[in-house]
Amino acid sequence: MSDLILAIDQGTTSSRAIVFAPDGRMVAKAQQEFSQHFPDDGWVEHNPEEIWKVTTQVCRDALDQLSGDQRVLGIGITNQRETTVVWDKTTGTPTYPAIVWQDRRTA
Repeated sequence: MSDLILAIDQGTTSSRAIVFAPDGRMVAKAQQEFSQHFPDDGWVEHNPEEIWKVTTQVCRDALDQLSGDQRVLGIGITNQRETTVVWDKTTGTPTYPAIVWQDRRTA
């Protein structure tokens, strides 16, 4: 049996999932872009629901490439860091598009 690590890179233009073996060898990989929105000059927004959908899909796609005797023991994630999402604490639903770190409103 092979014990693996799933790395999730949720970036500014795409999400990717990479599965690594203990020796650092890449075992599986999936990547998918998502939409960028520019509603005004200097504004950059993302749809938080689309980010979630794309990120979970690339994880599934990468895990689907594994054989039956391989298992993921841990998950690491990196993301956009300064991109901001506000959501309703009761429903978990985003209340506005994500304001991306590149957006001039963050200055």
